[in-house]
Amino acid sequence: MPLYRRLPKRGFTNRNTKEIVAVNLSALERFENGTEVDVNTLIEAGIVKNPRDGVKILGNGEFTKKLNVKADAFSASAKEKIEALGGTAEVM
Repeated sequence: MPLYRRLPKRGFTNRNTKEIVAVNLSALERFENGTEVDVNTLIEAGIVKNPRDGVKILGNGEFTKKLNVKADAFSASAKEKIEALGGTAEVM
């Protein structure tokens, strides 16, 4: 049998991919009203351990606080829920 059939196949790893950490809105309920939430406050609160290439806020869960959130990306539903309660969703 030829050598190329005896050796195991190897996959491809894209060097340009980004690992973005997802955070649900329900995790932001622990902050007080009017708080400015960014990546550093998420790390201090223990919600995010390693932000890697960025943090994206997703719209899952109940959300009842007026917060000023700064993150790398937002889902459409998360941005809508934050702004409906009078908060701001700012892309860094």
